[in-house]
This record gives sequence, structure tokens and C-alpha cells, in this order.
Amino acid sequence: MQIGVQTRGFDLTEALRNYCERRMRFALGSSSARVRSALVRLTDENGPKGGIDKRCSIRVVLHEAPMVVVTQDDSDIYIAVDRAADRISRTISRRLGRTWAARRPPLRGRNDSSEFEQGTY
Repeated sequence: MQIGVQTRGFDLTEALRNYCERRMRFALGSSSARVRSALVRLTDENGPKGGIDKRCSIRVVLHEAPMVVVTQDDSDIYIAVDRAADRISRTISRRLGRTWAARRPPLRGRNDSSEFEQGTY
């Protein structure tokens, strides 16, 4: 799984890059085999004005499902990364669960009508 980190409006420090990569590996850990790549984009929307202007946008490309994109705004870039990583983890788990459930054959129980008709219960 490839994880890329890009910034716009400020410089990317090595500490921030490592934090983003580590946080994404943890968030995508259970589904990492089905993830092709992840791109974390960090932006400072207002520049030095302050306020809730730090944005973390995460795009994850999956092997057998549509791409997933999550965006989170906050006044602190680290909190924005944390919240976006949590959201992307839940979204991918839900998306892959739906994909897996759609492929799974229906369960056959003891009360299946074909068993009753054949007298094999």
C-alpha cells in the first residue's frame, strides 16, 4: 500500500509526514490488503488568519470497490488528520462489508423450503 502526503499553503515537515503515514497505516491496517493507495492532502485555507482553516482530505483507491474520499476541517492540522483517518477507516470497513455481503451466497437454514419439500429435514 502506497501512502502519499501533499501540502498546500505551508511546508510539510518530516514530523507531520511521519505522523500522517503512521496514522493512515493504523487506520487502514485491517483492510490494507485491499487498498491500492492512499493520498493525504493537507491545506491551509485561510493562511495566517487563523480559525478553522486546516483541511485534511484523504483519498483511498481500493482494489475491488470504488474510490473513497473524506474531508475534515479543524483549527489544528493534527486533529484534522486524526478525525479524517477515523472517518476513512469506518467508511472503508462499511464499503468493503457491503461489497463482501453482495458477493456472498445466501445462507441456507434448516427451514429452507426445498428441504421441506424433499423431506430431508
